[in-house]
Amino acid sequence: MLILSPSMLSADFILLGEQIKEVEAAGAEYLHVDVMDGIFVPSISFGMPVIASIRKASNILFDVHLMIDRPERYIEEFVKAGADIITFHLEATDCPKEVIDKIHSLGKKAGMSIKPGTPVESILPYVDMLDMVLIMSVEPGFGGQSYIPESTERIRQTRKLLTEQGLDIDLQVDGGISAENVGMVLEAGANVIVAGSAIFRGSITENIKAIQTVFAEYSEKK
Repeated sequence: MLILSPSMLSADFILLGEQIKEVEAAGAEYLHVDVMDGIFVPSISFGMPVIASIRKASNILFDVHLMIDRPERYIEEFVKAGADIITFHLEATDCPKEVIDKIHSLGKKAGMSIKPGTPVESILPYVDMLDMVLIMSVEPGFGGQSYIPESTERIRQTRKLLTEQGLDIDLQVDGGISAENVGMVLEAGANVIVAGSAIFRGSITENIKAIQTVFAEYSEKK
């Protein structure tokens, strides 16, 4: 299943509630929520109070991406705030298995992300415990970056690795994706697409429709 996860980081926060409702009405399946702590990545975004607040405004699935140091400290709080999927960075913790187990123990889906410079093979010890793998196609920490071309091969390698392990789990890609290049990302093996500026710059509904059109064309080809 192809899934679109618009990144809230690119939204207009004055209009946040309205824009989330528009994202949901336009047919996006997930809302991607980037949490940044100023330690693991240079930027600071928002935390549990914001997530808890917007949870009241929407029933869309919250795809929470933790770009924070030692995520094991806060899993329970993010679940209480309304997260449905929690993705953490392999590079951010010394106890990835414990993080995955904690997420699952609270009844939520667990994802693992890696930065562009981290070898794809590093996820291998954990893939059979995961619900999703997230390949960053930009350096995490800032919205609006351009897609790193080498990411396409990394996506392909990750899907191959998952297939070789007999796993048909979600493969998410985040960073610099738009209607112009999303077809290439799908061809490489991704099925969950994060898009920020490409959704929230201009008409949200029309931008979602443009990416969904590419989804439909790709599905027809398959």
